[in-house]
Amino acid sequence: MKKIVIIGPESTGKSTLTKALANHFNCPYVEEYAREYIDLLNGKYDKEDILSIAKKQIELEDGITSKKPYLFLDTDLIVCKVWSEFKYGHCDPWILEQIEKRHYDHYLLCDIDIPWVNDGLREHPKHRKELFNIYANELTTLNKTYSIVSGGHNFRLKNAIDTLTNLNIT
Repeated sequence: MKKIVIIGPESTGKSTLTKALANHFNCPYVEEYAREYIDLLNGKYDKEDILSIAKKQIELEDGITSKKPYLFLDTDLIVCKVWSEFKYGHCDPWILEQIEKRHYDHYLLCDIDIPWVNDGLREHPKHRKELFNIYANELTTLNKTYSIVSGGHNFRLKNAIDTLTNLNIT
């Protein structure tokens, strides 16, 4: 099963794109666990919570045993790393170790060209470009293969499908 990670700053359509790709290809997907976790804490979390989130995210991902050709992931541990370093200036070594160990077939980096929407959990509306650049730099530094997807939700989906098809990942 090929693993495709959808990644990027807040409010860039990651969850929408993940679900749409899973639906299009009739394949499973893993939601971003952080949203559920932080919602249970009424939005108040600390740096130790990011490690708990990372461990559960991996557990959810590893729990998928489908025979389908693809698994779409609405985040991975690079998100936990960026989030932790951006907010707290530090990332737990376990997260860094897991980033090195785990393999993903391709990343789709969502551009910031759709409007930011406040959902009560999002924190950084004024830092989207900065965070986008951090994600792109992380993917490049870690030598991950990635493509940038942009445009409105429908075009973004078409862009992602075309990208995966052109890369022979589909």
